[in-house]
Amino acid sequence: MGTRRPFPAHILVFIAPAVAIYTVFMVFPLFDSLRLSLYAPQGGGSVFAGLGNYVRLLTDPLYAPRFWGAVRHNLVFFAVHMLVQNPIGLVLAVALSSRRLRGRTVYRTLLFMPTVLSFVIVGFIWQLILSPLWGVGEAMMRMAGLGGYFRPWLGMEGPALVALSLISVWQFVGVPMLLFHAALLAIPDEFIEAARVDGASGWMTFWRIVFPLILPTVGVVAILTYVGNFNAFDLIYTVQGALAGPNFSTDILGTLFYRTFFGFQLQLGNPTMGATISGAMFALIMAGVLLYVFVWQRRVQVYEL
Repeated sequence: MGTRRPFPAHILVFIAPAVAIYTVFMVFPLFDSLRLSLYAPQGGGSVFAGLGNYVRLLTDPLYAPRFWGAVRHNLVFFAVHMLVQNPIGLVLAVALSSRRLRGRTVYRTLLFMPTVLSFVIVGFIWQLILSPLWGVGEAMMRMAGLGGYFRPWLGMEGPALVALSLISVWQFVGVPMLLFHAALLAIPDEFIEAARVDGASGWMTFWRIVFPLILPTVGVVAILTYVGNFNAFDLIYTVQGALAGPNFSTDILGTLFYRTFFGFQLQLGNPTMGATISGAMFALIMAGVLLYVFVWQRRVQVYEL
């Protein structure tokens, strides 16, 4: 039996500062927030309440309707990204992987560019575009013969959340595109050539050869989409404000946490209940991650075997 080699000390020197910074600004606040969620204010201090705050969050008429509504909106937000953003990202990745396409680097850069834009800029731009007073959205749809379908979507309770989800899709479609593109480039050309020699069409080659080989990447993209969407806050806050209007129709867990923890307008802040919402967000995200690890990854491994 060979002896186990010690972990190189020089690598520890390089990663130690990053680990320290991550611990101070990410790990410690997370555990401190979970600790705070187990306490309730009393008088001038606080007392240990155990899971009482979580029971209150799920059942109290003051918090439960807003919480379950935010969870439902988060699921809609996630579903739009899964059903629109990721398939479009895959299609774009396949197109960019074609050797017959010229200027692939330019297209890839242009498609990824919105991802690096600030949420404030993206929200302001789309508010201008979709504004029924001075926006260019109605004029553009009228030029395409679709002017009769234009509505002030951001001001309507029904379409507002879907409209914001599609704005987010526009901004972040470059992320799954690059991940799928990298996975497609890693597929050996011999596999594709063998399928063509056997007479397989392009569609059959994709579904029988290419797609099974990128299934691990599909899972990675799905879980990144899930975690990102359940951590979403900036775009909703930028476009609709902390009240996530109209009438809380775009309220998600991030905006609910913000209003509850810090307070907004006439609503006073409640740090313990805000931390409780943060703990519920953590539980939902962890549930999705564990589902990915113990269900999806195992099924992919069995499929590869």
